[in-house]
Amino acid sequence: MLIKRKSIEKEESSRPASKAGKAAPAARKPKYAPVTLSEQDGVRYLHFGTEWVQGAMRIRKPDWPELEYAQQMMAWVLWNGQPRRIAQLGLGTAALTKFCYKQFPQADVTAIELNPSVIAVCESMFKLPPNDERLHVLEMDALDFVNDKANHGALDALQVDLYDATARGPVLDTPEFYQACNACLADDGIMTVNLFGDHPSYAKNIKAMKFAFEQLICLPQVHDGNVVAIAFKRARAIDPDALKERAAQIVAETKLPAKAWVKAVQQALQK
Repeated sequence: MLIKRKSIEKEESSRPASKAGKAAPAARKPKYAPVTLSEQDGVRYLHFGTEWVQGAMRIRKPDWPELEYAQQMMAWVLWNGQPRRIAQLGLGTAALTKFCYKQFPQADVTAIELNPSVIAVCESMFKLPPNDERLHVLEMDALDFVNDKANHGALDALQVDLYDATARGPVLDTPEFYQACNACLADDGIMTVNLFGDHPSYAKNIKAMKFAFEQLICLPQVHDGNVVAIAFKRARAIDPDALKERAAQIVAETKLPAKAWVKAVQQALQK
């Protein structure tokens, strides 16, 4: 049961909107569902006016990705432990953004979020740090970000978690969108995407990603129904022994359950 729900719909973010492109003079502001919060057992949850959970933070561990699927979204670190530039499409509770910002001090971390109230609540209730020379939280459309040629070829890791209040599947899910995501990656870049495994949108997204990427691996569905897809710009030869060694290092450095990811990758390749 979710409790202590609080609306912050009118709260405004202190972050400037992206300057990418000029808005039409007569453009209407999009209407967003109310941003609400709940807390239970020391965990704070983000909602969009429904009981669908959009993200979570353990209050005593604000920089840790609390949800299992969010931890799996970090599976790209099995292949790249020294990223230079990381981007997150869909801020949620800023769990992945905060974790990457803290864990990879050499990396530039960018988060894209369309709803200014989500950015505001992450600042006020989910311990999102202010923008600096490494952290860039931008209020803009994720589609505009991936279509901007200035971002093409720039990312080592792209994490995609784009859901609205209806939670009917990713709001961007076309082959063209995933092609643009591919274009944003460096030659050895990797994308992770949060999907609903038991939802009609799952097959559509898998088909679109297979069209846009050379290689795709899906981790097992977690108990909440999420499936994380790992998409590689360039197909890779998977070395189980090397992955196991890398996983042990990840566990020691970050406490992420990387050994389970290796087992899941091996099982996926055997299907």
